[in-house]
Amino acid sequence: MRIGELSERTGASVRSLRYYEQQGLLSSTRSAGGHRRYTEEDIDRVRYLQRLYLAGLSSRTIAVLLPWCLSGPSIENTDAAHVRLVEERQKLKAHITELSQTLSSLDELIASNRAFRASDAP
Repeated sequence: MRIGELSERTGASVRSLRYYEQQGLLSSTRSAGGHRRYTEEDIDRVRYLQRLYLAGLSSRTIAVLLPWCLSGPSIENTDAAHVRLVEERQKLKAHITELSQTLSSLDELIASNRAFRASDAP
C-alpha cells in the first residue's frame, strides 16, 4: 500500500509516517516510480508506535525498545530495555504527579472564581 493509504488506515499523518522512517522506526520499499510501499504488517507497527508516542516516549527511546518489543528478547536488548523502561516509568510517574498538582491548582482557582462570583452577585 502507498503512504496515503497507510495514513488513512492508521490515522497517522503522512508527515508522521515519513518521520518514523527518518528515525528508523518504520521502513518501506520503493516502487519503480519511487513511491513508498508498505505492507499490512506496517499497520500494526504504526499503531504500536502511536501508542508508544502517546505514552510519552521519545523516538530515541522507542528506537532502543523497538527491537526488544517487536523482535523478541535477547540477553543484550532485554537488559537495555529494562533499564530504559524503568527510567521512562519514573519520568512518566513524575509527570503524572506534576499534572495532578496542576489540576489541583486549577480546581482551587475555579472554586475561588465561583466563590467570588457568588458573593458579588446582585
